[in-house]
Amino acid sequence: MVCRIHCAAITGIDVLPVCVETDISNGLPSFDMVGLLSSDIKESRERVRTAIKNSGFLLPPKRITINFSPGNIRKTGTYFDLPVAVSILYALGVLQKSVEDKMFVGELSLDGRVVPVNGILPIVLHAAEKGIRQCFVPKENAGECRWVQTVQVIGIENLNQLVMLLETEQREFTEFIAMQFRETDEDVSESRDFKNIKGQVQARRAAEIAAAGMHNLLLMGPPGTGKTMIAKAAATILPDMSKEETIEISKIQSIAGNLKGNLANQRPFRNPHHTATVVAFTGGGKNPAPGELTLAHGGILYMDEFLEFSRGVMEALRQPLEDREIVISRAGGTFRFPADFLLLGSMNPCRCGYYPDRNKCNCTEQEVKKYLEKISGPILDRIDLCVHMNPVSFWDIRDEQEQESSDEIRKRVNRAVSIQRERYQKEKFCYNSQLQGNFIEKYCHLKKNEENLIREVYEKMELSVRAYEKILKVARTIADLKEQENITTKELAEAVGYRVAQGRGIV
Repeated sequence: MVCRIHCAAITGIDVLPVCVETDISNGLPSFDMVGLLSSDIKESRERVRTAIKNSGFLLPPKRITINFSPGNIRKTGTYFDLPVAVSILYALGVLQKSVEDKMFVGELSLDGRVVPVNGILPIVLHAAEKGIRQCFVPKENAGECRWVQTVQVIGIENLNQLVMLLETEQREFTEFIAMQFRETDEDVSESRDFKNIKGQVQARRAAEIAAAGMHNLLLMGPPGTGKTMIAKAAATILPDMSKEETIEISKIQSIAGNLKGNLANQRPFRNPHHTATVVAFTGGGKNPAPGELTLAHGGILYMDEFLEFSRGVMEALRQPLEDREIVISRAGGTFRFPADFLLLGSMNPCRCGYYPDRNKCNCTEQEVKKYLEKISGPILDRIDLCVHMNPVSFWDIRDEQEQESSDEIRKRVNRAVSIQRERYQKEKFCYNSQLQGNFIEKYCHLKKNEENLIREVYEKMELSVRAYEKILKVARTIADLKEQENITTKELAEAVGYRVAQGRGIV
């Protein structure tokens, strides 16, 4: 008797259907698994055999053959343990009810417990597309899928409980499991609130513009000026996620194992160390997995000490900053990972960090130039906003006037984002930073005075086309923050001011 069980394989961030077929026949006792399997799936043979035995089921000394179809897709991961065990129990006749509309995902421990795995959310969404009515998953993973209406997600604690549910079709226990999960919002740390940041008016303003339009931001300045504080506080003013963004971000975080039983309730904030490799950023490996660029999708990628990252890492930012995705080509195929993030970098103006203060900086002009040349022109050209932060004065520190909080700034950001989403509701994007080609002229239309100003700036500053377009997009965001329909010379002038990298003399 051959039994077929539905499951799925994750390749990169894509989900592919897999069918586990089991045949038990007479012959020399064996347990064979075929179908282009990775070593971690082959190792599951002993886990499944022992879990079935310790759950009280007899595994006879027969020839057991298990096939993972289709055979041309490489399977990896530990979430095939449960479908393999279920297929064996059906082939033995322990289970008899139909499983045509059911999917099983989960890892087994030696005592039969079902252990949580990564990637449950995208698998359940894939099951919904394929018309699957029930998904049996580890209990700890059930919370992240409970909002899916077209599929009944059933959390399982152990193999015995699964057999009971399949044979008796009990529903009361399932409902109890679903009620255990509650969404819990993480409290924002007081130290990350903008109200605790003294001075740095221009940097605060730039962070607000960056959050409102998802524009890339680079902060320059000597040590101790608050670059890191501004960057971390920027995460508290990001706009609320739409339903589509929540699902997309949650799918990526689920594959990475970062979901804690719920959907993502905050945009990601990734802060990799400057010693991270190119593969750590872009993703990859024998079985390509998401890197930092993909894990930051929909949120912030903060690169502290920007110029201390390797040249390869910085140049790897070129494609995702332009195309908002990263393509990894391997012998086994081509993998596309989403990488639409807000790049936020901070850097010192020289090696010692104090240029142009000659009372503290001993770097020569040649050393300063060599240090700043670590960031290439194409990368700098892809950064929308650049702010030079000066040291905070004593009177700014002692100023008792209450600063604007993150909550107040976030309200303005959300209003600006609402304007953008309404404006671009018929397009395939929703933020000003995503404007490209003809859409820039369509949505960033300028009148005669503004046209003359930007032409003069373009010629005198010798801007590239990309820099010109970024000025228009930033000006569009500034106008949205003011809830203005048209871009005026004020918004253009402010946007131009953010293109000057002080201390380097280029844009």
